[in-house]
Amino acid sequence: METLNEPVTMERIFNVPAIKVWKALTNAGQLKQWYFDIKQFKPEVGFEFQFEATGKDNKTFLHLCKITEVEYCKKITYSWRYNGYEGNSFVTFELFAGGVNQTRLKLTHTGWETFPNTSDFAKQNFVEGWTFIIGKSLQEYLERQ
Repeated sequence: METLNEPVTMERIFNVPAIKVWKALTNAGQLKQWYFDIKQFKPEVGFEFQFEATGKDNKTFLHLCKITEVEYCKKITYSWRYNGYEGNSFVTFELFAGGVNQTRLKLTHTGWETFPNTSDFAKQNFVEGWTFIIGKSLQEYLERQ
């Protein structure tokens, strides 16, 4: 049985080499095509970036992020918080090579429960959002490459 504050996690297998997934996760030009409109992105610890995203009620949230961990072509973690709201969370993308042209991606979003206890920040919203981003948007982007 799942407890309320467990991290949001999901795994997907992509039929592309890890380097292609890594570039999709760390190149600003590629991120804009499947993730969010991030103006600048450098996979370096300490690099800060931000982007706006619209929630379910057409409410726009400014996301403030700071990279906290980088292992080239294997792992990237960054903080994920919202301007004007309490709380801080962390998003980790881990890559596992599974042969020449196969990569398993594991996403873990911890700390989402530190955000205000409102419908805007309900766990289900994070689950739905990451399911779409990883399972549809990134999948389709990588298939087009």
